[in-house]
Amino acid sequence: MKIIHYAVVAVLVLGALYYLWMKPPSLNPMADRRATEALALVQTHRAQGYPTIFQAMTEHVRSMSERNQVARLGEWRVKQLEGDLYEIRILLRDQGVTGQWFEREFIWHADLSLKKVNAASLPADGVTPKDPDAAP
Repeated sequence: MKIIHYAVVAVLVLGALYYLWMKPPSLNPMADRRATEALALVQTHRAQGYPTIFQAMTEHVRSMSERNQVARLGEWRVKQLEGDLYEIRILLRDQGVTGQWFEREFIWHADLSLKKVNAASLPADGVTPKDPDAAP
C-alpha cells in the first residue's frame, strides 16, 4: 500500500513539473518584465464607475456574490503582439438566474511606448472610458 501512495505522489509531482515546464509564457506574464508592465498598465487604467479596471472586474464578482449569483473571473493573460504592443485578456463567467453560464472575454491592447490602453473587445469597451480628446 505504501508503494502505491509513493507512486501516486511521484506521478503528481512529475505532472506538476511537466506542466510548469510546458506552460506557455503568455500564461506567466511575470517571466517577461515588459509583459508585467503591460498588465499593470491595463489593471491600473481608469474604468467607468471605478478607479481602475482591476477594481471594476473584482467588484462585479463581489456584487454578484452579494446577490447570491455566481461569477468567476479567469486569469489575466498577456501576449506580445509586436514591439511595445501587448494584448491583455481576461474571461468573466456569470451564472444567470436559470443556471446557464454566460462568458465574456475582455481584451485590451497596451502600448508601452505611448503608455496607452485601448479596448479591443466589446465587453472591454463597456469598462474602458473613452479618451476626452477622441472624436465621438
